[in-house]
Amino acid sequence: MSNLSAVIKSIQDIMRQDSGVDGDAQRISQLTWLLFLKVFDAQEEELEITRDKYKSPIPEHLRWRNWASNPEGITGEALLDFVNSQLFPKLKALPGDAERNPRGFVVRSVFEDAFNYMKSGQLLRQVINKLNAIDFNRQAERHQFNDLYEKILKDLQSAGNAGEFYTPRAVTQFMVDMVNPKLGEVVLDPACGTGGFLVCALEHLRKQVKNEQDQATLQRSVRGVEKKQLPHMLCTTNMMLHGVEVPSQITHDNTLTRPLRDYGAADRVDVIITNPPFGGVEEPGTENNFPADVRTKETADLFLVLIKHLLKAHGRAALVLPDGTLFGEGVKTRIKEQLLQECNLHTIVRLPNGVFSPYTGIKTNLLFFTKGQPTQEIWYYEHQYPAGAKNYNKTKPIRIEEFDVEKAWWGSEADGFASRVENEFAWKVSIDAIKAAGYNLDQKNPHAGPEVSHDPQELLADYQRLQAEAQALRDQLKAILAQSLEGAK
Repeated sequence: MSNLSAVIKSIQDIMRQDSGVDGDAQRISQLTWLLFLKVFDAQEEELEITRDKYKSPIPEHLRWRNWASNPEGITGEALLDFVNSQLFPKLKALPGDAERNPRGFVVRSVFEDAFNYMKSGQLLRQVINKLNAIDFNRQAERHQFNDLYEKILKDLQSAGNAGEFYTPRAVTQFMVDMVNPKLGEVVLDPACGTGGFLVCALEHLRKQVKNEQDQATLQRSVRGVEKKQLPHMLCTTNMMLHGVEVPSQITHDNTLTRPLRDYGAADRVDVIITNPPFGGVEEPGTENNFPADVRTKETADLFLVLIKHLLKAHGRAALVLPDGTLFGEGVKTRIKEQLLQECNLHTIVRLPNGVFSPYTGIKTNLLFFTKGQPTQEIWYYEHQYPAGAKNYNKTKPIRIEEFDVEKAWWGSEADGFASRVENEFAWKVSIDAIKAAGYNLDQKNPHAGPEVSHDPQELLADYQRLQAEAQALRDQLKAILAQSLEGAK
């Protein structure tokens, strides 16, 4: 790992010398398209051995092995001209579609919005030579690189808004473990970012593979949709690193821009696991793709409607949602009412502050539901910080071991979670109580004392509220005093 880590660090240092690469997001984007072509070529080496008459969708002179692998090969202005005038234009225009030329389709979709930021052909050659030090066909090195790839994704957190693409690995792992996808089921992430949930699902399903037929089934088991170019490219590369030969089911699109009525039976899936974007709004007109009674511009709300619609009968979902969706009113109330009527929202895990730090300090929740039966009661579990901790941060993130208590408590949906018991962190609320509260899902822990926040933003908000109340009281006293003086005259 240390050698690979040094390679990536040296690549980033080289890119910092290039005048065309500005900031972490561009460095990662530049590194990713190069990584994609290197990984694609390594995968083709395997396919040429295992598949009779395998033919690459990439023209021969554009394959990594023929222009990049020779350390003494093309460089300087000639390399820049080749990349900008031949490589990119031709990869963006590869023929074929997801059915007739799926690997070509994958390459074209990855490059359709990609860009070469580097302006120095000498520095670009140095980067390429560093990448050639990684052998993706060596199993041990590929496994190590998977871990290093996680670090690259974490680096997105410091790349401005790109941080939205990363969900802590412990959270994705816990959600996948609890939904427990089975081989033969299709798992979808409709806002897949860099593919964290899909990778976890693949690794979960891979443990169930016993033969060649199972392996073929695994290849068709995950689907993802991502609207932004950089995370889509990262996700596609991530899928190849994790053994998906043709990640053509990772599409570069926005699932919300397709009218809900246009999604048919072929689009429905067994499992949806996702962290949809929240805190933002969709472009004008997007809400018109949804029924009139649930139209809103808020992204998280639209995704909740979409997810419910895309699940098959008895399909299972796990998703991350902010507190605002739980207690929100108006359209949010109607969305939650429909969810509880059509699905069994059996569990809400309430996460503490800092889980998604530094991207956001908003409190989040993990919702687990199954489509086909109305909700009768909702179980809540309040996740606790590890002993001695008061918050999470970049150097001390949430860990999968912390979810062991939830896993031990979880039980089975088959018997209605009969083994669950209330404790100081777990409680249940009946559907009648939820209805009486106006479908407010922000139900507080009845076993907890008064909540004391240590979050600086919340403390500042409380301070500002108290200041405003004090000022209002001062204004009232001044008005009363002025009236008294006026009366005395």
